[in-house]
Amino acid sequence: MIRRLLLFVLFLFSINLYAQEFQCSVSVSHGKIQGSNQEVFENMRKDIYEFINTTRWTDNVYALEERIECKLFITLDEQMGADEFSGKMQIQLNRPVFNSSYNTTLFNFQDNDIRFRYAEFEPLKYNASVNNSNLVSLIAFYANVMLGMTYDTYSPNGGGVYYSKAEAIVAQCQNNIEKGWKSFESRRNRYWIIENLQDGSLSGIRTCFYEYHRHGLDMMEKDISVGRSVIAESLELIRKANRERTSSMLVKLFFDAKSNEVMNIFSESFSEEKKRVYNILAEVDPTNISKYKKLIKN
Repeated sequence: MIRRLLLFVLFLFSINLYAQEFQCSVSVSHGKIQGSNQEVFENMRKDIYEFINTTRWTDNVYALEERIECKLFITLDEQMGADEFSGKMQIQLNRPVFNSSYNTTLFNFQDNDIRFRYAEFEPLKYNASVNNSNLVSLIAFYANVMLGMTYDTYSPNGGGVYYSKAEAIVAQCQNNIEKGWKSFESRRNRYWIIENLQDGSLSGIRTCFYEYHRHGLDMMEKDISVGRSVIAESLELIRKANRERTSSMLVKLFFDAKSNEVMNIFSESFSEEKKRVYNILAEVDPTNISKYKKLIKN
């Protein structure tokens, strides 16, 4: 009896040592929706939180401290019926930099076309072989995109399997009435995120993602000048890809996450390196040109 009890305690302890892939915080803002049951929004938040953080998304084993940090900010603008809602969702993904307390942003995107049904007390479950509810598909899509981006920073093209899963979700949702899944609805939606990530002409951006993080940021604690030089070289890969396919969504996604960080990295660099990086940035991310001009001011 005592032996069985000890084995059970060890089993519970082993569960606490390991976790699922994500450490994701979730918020649900609903200030524009009046007169409804307010508890439904807290239950929605809890259910989405439980869904993304307890679903097994990969075959890998994660320790608690290895979980991927991300945030979902859901803003609901309208309630069309008892269980149907629409609004937007901001997705933020972070990655720790080796040998430092710094977390770098990998993905920072606002999806302006979220619409879904949510029924209280009905668990959210994902089945890869069927077309799930739009809410489940939304979360599963971004979970796989975030996994792919994270794995791409640790090994060359390491996220491919997760991008394929996200692509499969997009394919399953082509007949959905909800927006965000189809190519013709927008040039900046879920369809184009995964299309860009899978496009061979933009593969240099994924290579940049690896070099920038693994051989750049992760090395800066050891040798800041070497790490900075690698990052400058990696930005050349983005310039080359941008020339292959101009105005791609993937370039915009990169700089939505990285423009401030790139400025900070090169703010203390030598003048020739600053000029080189400025010329790259001015070409590939002209939206932020006023910010980048600070690099070459005397």
